[in-house]
This record gives sequence, C-alpha cells and structure tokens, in this order.
Amino acid sequence: MIDQVLSLLVLLSLLVACAEAPPPPAESPPAGLAALYATDFLVGAALGGRVIRDEDSLSRALVVREYSTITPENVMKWEKIQPTADTYNWGPADDYVAFGEEHDLFIVGHTLVWHSQLSDYVKQITDPGAMRTALRQHIGAVAGRYAGRIDGWDVVNEALNDDGTYRESEFYRVLGEEYLTLAFRYAAEAAPDAQLYYNDYNMWNGEKRDGAIRMIEKIRADGGRVDGIGMQGHYGISGPTIDTIEAAIEAYAAAGLPVMFTELDVTVLPNPWDLEGAEVSQNFENAPDMNPYPESLPDSVQTALAIRYADLFRLFHRHRDKIERVTFWGTTDASSWLNGWPIRGRTNYPLLFDRKYRPKPAYDSVAAVAATPR
Repeated sequence: MIDQVLSLLVLLSLLVACAEAPPPPAESPPAGLAALYATDFLVGAALGGRVIRDEDSLSRALVVREYSTITPENVMKWEKIQPTADTYNWGPADDYVAFGEEHDLFIVGHTLVWHSQLSDYVKQITDPGAMRTALRQHIGAVAGRYAGRIDGWDVVNEALNDDGTYRESEFYRVLGEEYLTLAFRYAAEAAPDAQLYYNDYNMWNGEKRDGAIRMIEKIRADGGRVDGIGMQGHYGISGPTIDTIEAAIEAYAAAGLPVMFTELDVTVLPNPWDLEGAEVSQNFENAPDMNPYPESLPDSVQTALAIRYADLFRLFHRHRDKIERVTFWGTTDASSWLNGWPIRGRTNYPLLFDRKYRPKPAYDSVAAVAATPR
C-alpha cells in the first residue's frame, strides 16, 4: 500500500513539473535565400504572367518566402504596355507593382527601351524628331506612372553586338547612339529616385564588356545617368568560366558600375550551335537528341548543376562589395523560358526549384554557400 502511495506521489510530482515547464520552442521555418544573403546582396526572381495574375499561388508563396526583389518577365515590355501610340495596358503592370509593395520587395521595372517585343508603330518611325517624341512619351508615361514605387529600371536592354559595336535597332537606325543618352535622360526625369541600369547578355565577353563600358562612359559624358550594369546570367553547366565572369565584374566595378546579375539560369541541355546569351530571334527545329531529359533529370546532371550554382554563388559572395542584386529568371523549372528556347518543346531544368515547387540540390548548394563560415 505504501509503495502504491509513493508511486502515486511521484507521478503527481512529474505531472506538476510538466505542467510548470515551458513548452518546447516552436521550430522556426528555414530561412529563404534573401535572408541567407541579407548582408551580401538582394536575391530575387522574375515573375511571369500567371504569377502576376495570381494564377499560381504556390509560386507567389515561394517568392515571398525566398526573395527580396522581383522583376517582371514581360508585362512591362513596350508592345505589352503600350501596343499603340495612344493605348496603354496598365493592368498587369499595376498588379505586378502592387504585389511587390504588398510584400515590401525591391521592385525592378523591365524594360523601357528594347529592340525586341517592340510595338509596330515604333518600327514604322523614320523621322528623328518623331522617334525622340516616341521615346520621351513612352518613358515618361511608364516610368512616370510608377515613380516612387519602382526602385530600379532596366532603361535600355541589349543595345550591343557581341563585338561591342552598336546593334542596328530601330532606335539606332533613326537616332544613332544619341538614343541611348536620351533614354537615360528621360528616365531620370520621369523617375528621379529610381536606380537606372543598362542590361545585356554575354556581358562577360571581353569585347562586349569593353564596348559597354565605352558606351556608358559616353552616355554619362553626354549627361545621362547610369547607376549600374545588368549582367544577364544565361549560363551553361560548363561555361562561361568563373574566371571570365570574375574579370567582367572587376572591370565594371573599376569603371564605377555596380553589378546586378539580372537573369540568372543554367541550361542543362545540349547546345550544338555554340549559342550564348538570350538572342530571342534564334530558334531551331526540334530533334530527339536535343531533348535528352523529357521526363526527369539524371542524378549526375543534378549534381553538376548544383556544383555550377555553388561555384557561381561563391564568386558572387567573394565580390559582394561590387554586386547589388542576383535575380533568377523565373521561379520554377516549369515556368522557365528555356523550355522553349532555342528549340520549342524541350524540357529544361535551369532553376533552383523543380516542377513541383520543391528545392533541388542546386538550391541546397546555394544555401550552403551562404551558411559556410568565412
């Protein structure tokens, strides 16, 4: 009887102790990439139309959890936002900006002046005065509408050839290199508080790199304000080399140009034509051997992709004093533009999240770089 009473007393004392003990701390959710790199640079993603229209809630949640900056893939390009001289389509761009504001993200506008996805009425302009007017009206209307709300603009996109010479765009044919200075002047007038960038692909290429620096020095000498350079990061598993990208970062920084990596993705598919960058006019007929992973990515390629991303982010971290932003071009593999370029119908795997919104080994490798003691 005594033993039973003692056992009961012990049990009661344990229950009292458990009742008085504080509950175990709730397990914190894992930090997103923006938090992991918060002291280094902004990390973000480009948003497609479905995400902006709130037709992909999982991607929206992923963006809010992982990133601190956003860029629109298409809704702000000239033909989308001003299809005719007298018509503006503000709805999608308004939704994009509202999403960024709701979640306190650094909002990038993309892009004010680009030769591609350009409205037909602009292509028909041959008079220099009329082209200056079109530039001023478009930039003033678009950048002006979001003044104080958009934090940075890709003012001019892809104005150079790979050898550093000027691309023969509609703007260049009518105005020559003057259009570049005008674009940055008009943008500064319309959105004086926004950062203003030049954005292009293959910016690691030595000739193009040097041409970009010369071009921006000329724009600045003529009174245009350029606050940084966007290096589109459309890379492959094996190239360009880390040393080549690093040399470009250092050259831009030496020229007084902070660097943004604006369109980062890594293709895992074969590229027999040695194509580089993002020239959207390039397209080729499909062939079975050009789509080697239609269902899933082999473990060996997943590992190679993870290693490539780790190498890139080690480079970015090493130059965090020169780099202000790293933006992935898309949210998941399913939404990547590389599924249809340069060959339609292929299945690519270039981003950190798979088609089911799950982080890939590449994500883990990028997170590990941030967590590595230095």
